[in-house]
Amino acid sequence: MFVNRRKVHIEWGDCDPAGIVFYPRYFAMFDASTMALFEAVGWPKKSLMKKFNFRGWPMVDTRAKFAIPSAFGDDIVIETTISEFRRSSFDIAHKAWRGTDLAIEAWETRVWTGPHPDDPERIKSAPIPAEIVRALSGTPEPEAA
Repeated sequence: MFVNRRKVHIEWGDCDPAGIVFYPRYFAMFDASTMALFEAVGWPKKSLMKKFNFRGWPMVDTRAKFAIPSAFGDDIVIETTISEFRRSSFDIAHKAWRGTDLAIEAWETRVWTGPHPDDPERIKSAPIPAEIVRALSGTPEPEAA
């Protein structure tokens, strides 16, 4: 699977009174890392919305394992990859590195959505397009016959 890496500088506003990253801020960083993963393979969210009538990928499950804290002024590198695709959901793995030390591992399950057929203001799970799965799996496009 394709792995995207992005550097994140820990800002003052990311930290709690103890001077370390307030844990919900990591989840915001991971959300941005998911977006960056799709962008890195050529699929920014705006393009997904236009081509596939995509509405979003809400999170339905998440967990994290915190190994070492990060503090104001630290730089971390977040590695993000899709670990599994299903029909309309996918699992994401994030690893946040502070230097050579693994600071956090996090896992999410998200659902690919489109408009609900009975009410376009609502969302409903939808099959993940094959070209998206191929792009994030590192599988080449099928050749034309």
